[in-house]
Amino acid sequence: MPDFSFEHQCGAQGLIFGFDEAGRGPWCGPVVAACVCWPNFKISAELASAINDSKKLSATKREKLFPLIMQSNAIVGVGQASAQEIDEINILRASFLAMHRAMESVIAKGFSPAYALIDGNKLPNWKMPMQAIIGGDAKSLSIAAASIIAKVTRDHIMADLAKDYPQYGWDKNAGYGTKDHQAALAQYGITPHHRRTYAPIKKLLNP
Repeated sequence: MPDFSFEHQCGAQGLIFGFDEAGRGPWCGPVVAACVCWPNFKISAELASAINDSKKLSATKREKLFPLIMQSNAIVGVGQASAQEIDEINILRASFLAMHRAMESVIAKGFSPAYALIDGNKLPNWKMPMQAIIGGDAKSLSIAAASIIAKVTRDHIMADLAKDYPQYGWDKNAGYGTKDHQAALAQYGITPHHRRTYAPIKKLLNP
C-alpha cells in the first residue's frame, strides 16, 4: 500500500506534491492531471488505508474516495490538456502541460510547492526540485490520491461529453478503443474530441 516514504525521503522543506495523470491511452477526450499534498503529512489513518493506485480500485471505490480526499486537509490541484493540444505537442508533453496547470491552480490559491513527486519515468522541464517514481501511484500516498482525483475528474468529463455523443459510449468506455467505440467510429466517424494523431483515428482519416 502507498505511504509517505518517498515524501519523507525527498528531504524537502515545505509542501510536497504528488502528481499523476489519467487518460493517456484513450482515443478521445482530454488528458487530466492532478496534484495532491497533505501539509505535514496529516491524514486520517482511515483515509490513508483506503487510498491506493486508482487502477487497483473499482469505480465505486474511487467515487467514494474522491470527496473524502477533497474534503480532507489536502491541497488539491487539477489541470487538463485537450485532444487538440495532445495532437499538437504529443501525449507526453500534453500530460506534463496538464500537470503544470494543476500546479498553477494550487499556486493561484496561494500555495507554493516545494517539491514534486511525479508518477512515471520521465520528468517535465520545471525549475523546481522533483523526482520521477515508476509505479508511484502504488507507492506514494500523494501520487495515489492524485491518480484518484485525475481519474474520477476525467471520467466525469467523458460522461458529460457522452451526453452530446451518446453513440460512442464514452460514459462507459471513457474514450478507450472498446468494441462499441470502434463500431460507432465505423458508423458515425470521428468527432472534434478524437485524437487525430492516434493510429486508429489517423487510419480512419487516411484509409
